[in-house]
Amino acid sequence: MSLNFKNDKEAVDGLSAAYKRLKSEIGKVIIGQEEVVQTVLISLFSNGHSLLVGVPGLAKTLLVSTISQVLDLDFKRIQFTPDLMPSDIMGSEILDESRTFKFNEGPLFANIVLADEINRTPPKTQAALLEAMQERSVTVSGVKHLLPQPFFVLATQNPIEQEGTYPLPEAQLDRFMFNIPLDYPSYEEELAVVKATTTTSKVTLDNILTGEEILAYQQLIRKIPIADNVLEYAVSLATKTRPNTARATAEVNNYIAWGAGPRASQYLVLGAKTYAAVHGKYSPDIDDVKAIAKYVLRHRIVKNYKAEAEGYTEDKVIEGLL
Repeated sequence: MSLNFKNDKEAVDGLSAAYKRLKSEIGKVIIGQEEVVQTVLISLFSNGHSLLVGVPGLAKTLLVSTISQVLDLDFKRIQFTPDLMPSDIMGSEILDESRTFKFNEGPLFANIVLADEINRTPPKTQAALLEAMQERSVTVSGVKHLLPQPFFVLATQNPIEQEGTYPLPEAQLDRFMFNIPLDYPSYEEELAVVKATTTTSKVTLDNILTGEEILAYQQLIRKIPIADNVLEYAVSLATKTRPNTARATAEVNNYIAWGAGPRASQYLVLGAKTYAAVHGKYSPDIDDVKAIAKYVLRHRIVKNYKAEAEGYTEDKVIEGLL
């Protein structure tokens, strides 16, 4: 699908304008959380999935459903529970009236899927989601079924109540482009939220982009040029997180057990390209890599016992590297 722009520079201007309209439209419903909205949209245009980490009641579900409305996309929410089976999310084959097997699509067949409390479901179901995220398809009874495009998973995780949960394995975490923490709103923001949500007033949202336009913008991001020094900086940043390697810093050797893999380098470059484009730049610089680095790296590095004992966080390690 073509966006009917004369050249890629004009298309980047179009993406930047669409991004501003999206943020403005989402802001009618979501008060505050501007950095969260920005990061979710960047991962969407980069064709990546995001993990939202925050306590209950911070409007994670509302944010995702609002984004799906302004993007005119099909949205489904899956509440992950300990008894959820892979067939509950992927779909299953049923025997219809004519005594033939027919595939019944599960809730994964949507453009935007909210995987609520993903760490509450067993590894078997987490693995089924992993295939969908990576392959953009599901396999049932040996038959491959393609998922609708664009396909975007937003998973939420509650960081406090960890009893009876199944922590996401590193392989699953690595499938998420960004790890986005949500914090409590400020006093003024909470006041505005309560005012807006305790009346009968309804907000009408406009559709800003179609699924086809999003796919075209995702292709555009891939075509954006990047200077060699910026590419080298992104790869260098990822490799510095790996302890006991040539580039590792003393801090990394001291506090990190495992570093980020090559997928981190890819996402640093893609994220920097998208960050630059939505802010009206035609090519990313090192500042664009730095702007998204924490979101890409924080769930890809594993602290050692010394870091745990001293309360040393992943973010602090990343700040040291930046």
